[in-house]
Amino acid sequence: MNYDDYEAISAERNGRILTLTMSRPGTMNAVDAILHEELSRIFYDVDADHDADVVILTGEGNAFCAGGDLKWLNDMHGDPAAFARTVWEGKRLVNGLLDLEKPIIARLPGHAIGLGCTIALYCDIIYAAEGAKLGDPHVSVGLVAGDGGAVIWPQLIGYARAKEYLMTGDLLTAGQAAEIGLINHAVPAGDLDGAVNAMAERLAGGAINAIKWTKASVNAGLKQAANAVLDTAFNFEAMSQMTQDHKIATDAFLKKETPKFSGK
Repeated sequence: MNYDDYEAISAERNGRILTLTMSRPGTMNAVDAILHEELSRIFYDVDADHDADVVILTGEGNAFCAGGDLKWLNDMHGDPAAFARTVWEGKRLVNGLLDLEKPIIARLPGHAIGLGCTIALYCDIIYAAEGAKLGDPHVSVGLVAGDGGAVIWPQLIGYARAKEYLMTGDLLTAGQAAEIGLINHAVPAGDLDGAVNAMAERLAGGAINAIKWTKASVNAGLKQAANAVLDTAFNFEAMSQMTQDHKIATDAFLKKETPKFSGK
């Protein structure tokens, strides 16, 4: 399998371990149209990659992923065709992560926000540097948390906590996230690579078929939850993308101002 046609994701092999790195320098790896489309198909390519047994997913530099690029979101406002395409890609992204039997380790060198956080949470084992922050502040830009956050947060930390964090958009430190079970491990930044690589090598050296099929068994229930929620969540997100509040928020953030929502 060759990944050379990807523009915003790089691939590196170390034996049977494949490291995928989201790379949009200067943006904290924020998701734009190109990265979103590539994320919607890369896990299907990885599924067909017979030279890889374990995947490490990370971001370039000091961030995992800052979520949706605000200029991209702003440009899509009021464009049903653009948002319909994004919804289709979003469903493929979530299902690609859930259907991939190979274990995925998320390596968070820094912040994982919005869609970036959602992607990390759908991975199987999550390591974050202690300085990283995680959260899903869709509501801060006037959007519904419809890209998968409404599915995965309740599964990991329960409905009460999930609703609080999704409705406020509050961020958590890596330590707080690990304490409540949102991620697996928060480690000092200098220990991150050692911890991630040790787990990747342990899994790659294990009974890989048993490991993959165990993951598939666990994910069978998670896929049922996702199928029950995703259409509703994405449809509500599409509706919120058309609101004045979303436009107000993206305009304000691009100008580095505080949005003043109208409730419309």
